[in-house]
Amino acid sequence: MRKKRKKRGRTIFIILIFFFILLLYWKLNQPDYSKVPMPTGLNPVVEENKDILVKKAGDIGIRVVITEDFRSVEEQDRLYEQGRTREGSIVTNAKGGESYHNYGLAIDFALLDINGAVIWDMKYDGNGNGKTDWSEVVEIAKGLGFQWGGDWTNFKDYPHFQMDFGLSIEDLQKGKRP
Repeated sequence: MRKKRKKRGRTIFIILIFFFILLLYWKLNQPDYSKVPMPTGLNPVVEENKDILVKKAGDIGIRVVITEDFRSVEEQDRLYEQGRTREGSIVTNAKGGESYHNYGLAIDFALLDINGAVIWDMKYDGNGNGKTDWSEVVEIAKGLGFQWGGDWTNFKDYPHFQMDFGLSIEDLQKGKRP
């Protein structure tokens, strides 16, 4: 009986060492993203699709203006302070480094009305086709691969589009880039 316990104990010990070696091997072979710099502008794919979005909307009589694209971490922190420690309404729940804007992967838009004024009226039908211009822009953006902040369950961000390329904010914070 003691021999069986001893043998079982050795087997478990060998298996644990094997898994430890596998874990160590895996850890040592992970890429080091810690020194990857923060982006300083809009991702080229997002930039190209932003321009296509504006053109496609224009082709059907909708004038879109991009109100925000890349935003630095410092700019994001200032925006986060709005409505908290600075005057104004809360417009974001993301601190610096927690927004896809900080990684050049997001844009915000608005519409231009017939007089050229910037509006965020989601019911506006400036091209007179019976559909809201806002929903038409969202449809075009989704067709280009953008995700829409209006689909979010917690904090709805109706003017927001992003392309995350399968990366979470945590991935981006660790230095992974598309």
